Amino acid sequence: MRSVQAREAGAQQRGAEAARSAAGSLWARSPAVELGHRGDVGREASGRRESEAGLSWPLWLPGQQTARQNAADAQGQLAQAQARVLRLRLAGELREQAWGLQLLQAGLQQAEAEAKTLQELETDVERRVRVGDLARADAMIARAELLAASAQRTEAQQRLAEGRARWQVLTGQALDPAPAEPPAPETATLDETHPELALAVHRLAWSRSQLELVQHSRREAPEVAVSYRQEQGGGASTQDSVGVKLRLPFGTQDRNLPLEAAARGELEVAETSEQRLREQLGASLAAARLALRSAQERLEAEGERAALLQERAGLLRRAFAAGELALPELLRALSAASQAQAAWARQQAALGLARARYQQALGWLP
Repeated sequence: MRSVQAREAGAQQRGAEAARSAAGSLWARSPAVELGHRGDVGREASGRRESEAGLSWPLWLPGQQTARQNAADAQGQLAQAQARVLRLRLAGELREQAWGLQLLQAGLQQAEAEAKTLQELETDVERRVRVGDLARADAMIARAELLAASAQRTEAQQRLAEGRARWQVLTGQALDPAPAEPPAPETATLDETHPELALAVHRLAWSRSQLELVQHSRREAPEVAVSYRQEQGGGASTQDSVGVKLRLPFGTQDRNLPLEAAARGELEVAETSEQRLREQLGASLAAARLALRSAQERLEAEGERAALLQERAGLLRRAFAAGELALPELLRALSAASQAQAAWARQQAALGLARARYQQALGWLP
């Protein structure tokens, strides 16, 4: 995918360079060579022969070369804008994948921490069962909870491996990313530097240049030709001559109207698309700004909730160690604390992703 898009961008750049080179030529089209020969045939042929060689040059119409150069420049700027859009879209995909991996890593770390906690608890319960402080049923419950946590850890490892495989396909790198999105001001606004918007503006300029080119090309290119003719009669004498010829094609409505109508249609489509894109980008930016603000508030709430439940689980664990609390209640407290901690870790990654999407909506590259 990356190779195809890069090749497409490169082809557009080369096409723009070729159009700019053609617009700088001295002639509207390539010159042409004309060769001709005529001789008598039949019984009454007198031996008369005539040979002619000529060279013709298509000429630019008034204002046509300037219009073509403007169109070539607009095409070059359009190709550059398309390359910037390509980089922005690739950056958006990288951001999504990178922060998705962060989310999976957070999930695995939390699953490993929960499994470690339950392993310690199961060891403690087994010891107390052996000394007669707890019933054998408590050991079974602790073992079952540990097995469930181990299964969740294995599942988290598998999801992370799949995410790493997708990252390697996208980037060609096996190393885990370390994304970092610096906070962007919430008052940032959309401007002409946004690659998507700049592309629409350049496409509009290119459509205008195409209409201008059609308006300055209302007829085929006139041609001037210089020829050399040699005539030989029935005798030995020859006669040489040089000729100059000017060819002026007419511009008719049946030729010009369809071309101008098509160019105007493309211009109207480009104008409408540019206006709609401004509206869409503005709406996307507003939604990304709201999502970022919501993610920040949720992170604060999840962090406070995780701290409270973690403290509560610590208190209940000490109560269980003192024999003042039943095992099922402790397990419920540990599960609630673990889920809260996992939610807080996920929300940290979600905040990073929200920042990335906000900067993506602004058209900022990482």
